[in-house]
Amino acid sequence: MTALDDRASGGPPGDRTFPEGFLWGCGTSSYQIEGAVDEDGRGKSIWDVFAHTPGKVRRGDTGDVACDSYHRMEDDLQLLTELGVGAYRFSIAWPRVVPLGDGPINQRGLDYYRALIAELRARDILPVVTIYHWELPEALEHRGGWASRETAERFAEYAAILADALGDSVGMWLTINEPLQTVHQGYRVGTHAPGRTDPSLAAAATHHIMLAHGLALQALRATLPATAPIGLALDPQPFLAAGPGVEELVVTLDAGHTRMYLDPVLHGSYPSQAPADAIPPEVLIRDGDMELIGANIDFLGVNYYQPHWIRRGDWSDLRLGEVRLTGHPGFVEYLPAHLPRTSMDWVVEPDGLHTILTRVAAEAPGLPLYVTENGCAAEDYVNPDGQVNDYERVDYIHGHLDAALRAIDDGVDLRGYFYWSMMDNFEWGAGYQRRFGLYHVEFGSQQRTAKLSAGFYANVIAAGELPAWNRDGRRRDYSFPGLPLPAATSSASP
Repeated sequence: MTALDDRASGGPPGDRTFPEGFLWGCGTSSYQIEGAVDEDGRGKSIWDVFAHTPGKVRRGDTGDVACDSYHRMEDDLQLLTELGVGAYRFSIAWPRVVPLGDGPINQRGLDYYRALIAELRARDILPVVTIYHWELPEALEHRGGWASRETAERFAEYAAILADALGDSVGMWLTINEPLQTVHQGYRVGTHAPGRTDPSLAAAATHHIMLAHGLALQALRATLPATAPIGLALDPQPFLAAGPGVEELVVTLDAGHTRMYLDPVLHGSYPSQAPADAIPPEVLIRDGDMELIGANIDFLGVNYYQPHWIRRGDWSDLRLGEVRLTGHPGFVEYLPAHLPRTSMDWVVEPDGLHTILTRVAAEAPGLPLYVTENGCAAEDYVNPDGQVNDYERVDYIHGHLDAALRAIDDGVDLRGYFYWSMMDNFEWGAGYQRRFGLYHVEFGSQQRTAKLSAGFYANVIAAGELPAWNRDGRRRDYSFPGLPLPAATSSASP
């Protein structure tokens, strides 16, 4: 009998154990934490330009300094050691390695990542590299960006450079993070760099960023040993009917958001049910493209934050918990009032993670899965006692790890979980207002402070299990007797 069976039977649930070898990690991305945007030969990225454009990022925040991790490697490695993670997911900034997107290689940039990887290995932490986490060199954007096939070709060259330079010192490779967000926010609605608002550019970008994955996969496999696992990170999102008469729209939304990127990777095709203006034009798809995109990967990263409920609704008389569904008059996204929300106004619903993991596992039997992003933004602050008591984040992590365990119980080959993010950072268009980290960052002094969630996560990792509900059923028991918490603070000095 599983712990879930025990709970259902009315008996006291016990702690639930994760499989042996389950990989525990946390993640960051280069522009969000590194800073040092003008140092050691780094070129400009689209986010350097976008963040410095008035009105694009909250209060004019930029990633110029961010968490200053470029200068504070030792401090941040110590945080990872305190957490006890087995893996660290980070991204490599394309313009730090190839400043113009192609042409001369910046050895100082490569040396920074070589040093980071070597230090991770010395601490028995697996380096998990994301090759592209939204930092396109600005020089390539001037030549068409992701709407141009050339960018996909340059990306494959960049991937080959990294494979040749870093070789098998990298534990796992992710080619691209969330192509959906690059396309939708970057080229369709303009809320992310490069800030375009052209559906035709977005459709072209869809194919070229997926082609970039396929070409990079080919380039990596040509250089790396067969033992180096390669995948990518997608953000499949559950779309759910919250009333009658929305079934067809739910299928359309699912095709345009989730299947547009999942289907090419798993099945070598784009979904015909997606909106016509979102499907890449056939003229852009050359012979062999879909075979490259659909080539076998070694694992799939799943990023999950929230589901979406759709129902019929009057745009002129929105009810509490409803928002307009852009492009679909008469339909609204319904946000259930009984569910908590993060400070991003995202609904907290762990069952959605279970739904996505079981769905992907059913579509790709035998393909190992990792939760490569999952996290909670909250209104965190250091209290007068020097503590950050982020109870809502602890509850969030507990609920989503429980969903992950239920997926494993249901036969999903889930190999690991990466919390997003290791520390508070530059949160794209929201600037520094939204805090996702296990460690609080005071951006003026760069002081890092362990939050309650860091202690909770460290103890889950150390125990290899999820603590049970209290018997009264109202609160979870977060205690792990005898296990230490991470240190309260990290040095603010570089």
